[in-house]
Amino acid sequence: PTLCVLSKTLPFIGYTDLGKALHQIGIPGVDLTTRPRGHVLPENVEQDLPKAHAELDAQGVEISMITTGLTSIQDPAARPTLYTAARLGIPFFKLGYYRYPKDVSHLEDVLAKVKTEVEGLAGLAQHAGIRGGFHNHSGMYVGAAMWDHWWLMRDVDPQWMGFYFDPMHATIEGGYGGWKIGFLRLAHNLKMVSIKDFYWEKRDGAWKRRVCPLGEGMVPLAEFFPLLAATGFDGPITLHMEYEIDGHTESARRDNVLAAIEKDYRYLAKIYAEAFA
Repeated sequence: PTLCVLSKTLPFIGYTDLGKALHQIGIPGVDLTTRPRGHVLPENVEQDLPKAHAELDAQGVEISMITTGLTSIQDPAARPTLYTAARLGIPFFKLGYYRYPKDVSHLEDVLAKVKTEVEGLAGLAQHAGIRGGFHNHSGMYVGAAMWDHWWLMRDVDPQWMGFYFDPMHATIEGGYGGWKIGFLRLAHNLKMVSIKDFYWEKRDGAWKRRVCPLGEGMVPLAEFFPLLAATGFDGPITLHMEYEIDGHTESARRDNVLAAIEKDYRYLAKIYAEAFA
């Protein structure tokens, strides 16, 4: 597997500085945001993704995957994004999100519609030559219940579309055993993995999640990684950082973010090496 970091963590630096920063830390790959407000904007993907690829490659950093907002082949960005990425040798892309409505009386209709959209993207991915992953975001998202994934993927070619597993979001939804059951049920079609940590805390009279540095929360990473290694997984493992990092100035905040990335990456690299040795 390739270890990489989601570029969303560093929105304030461009491709060249991003490559330099990751190279200095020792991170070999990047999960490049290729979506609205991302490092590459969808409307400019045919021009800017090759530029990003060249500048990152010059720093010794590969684009291990791209994170897109694609939810339909009807999206004008779908074809240029997937074909450009595939032509550059980028092997994986993350789909966008589908939400369940507040009215939950027609969940099967929602799933049927999403299934059609996913099958369309799987076909386009196959034609382009790039593999897609469907992320299990917690909350009112399609895929929060990991059985959604089994249903959505049952008629697609598993070579081109599969599961993008996030143990943090899985722990939020099933912290005792649900995360493990879901993972093992879907591990045969696992494409990518994202890593972050959290814990529950009471704020304003309610229990809410607090995302935190790796190893400081309740995500069972020490239990998860040996399970992951046992599957023979060889896709990207992408580090996400979604906790607040302060700084008195923009420069100080940038330095603090880079220091936090390095700390989390060292933790990730250690548990990865122990499991995959």
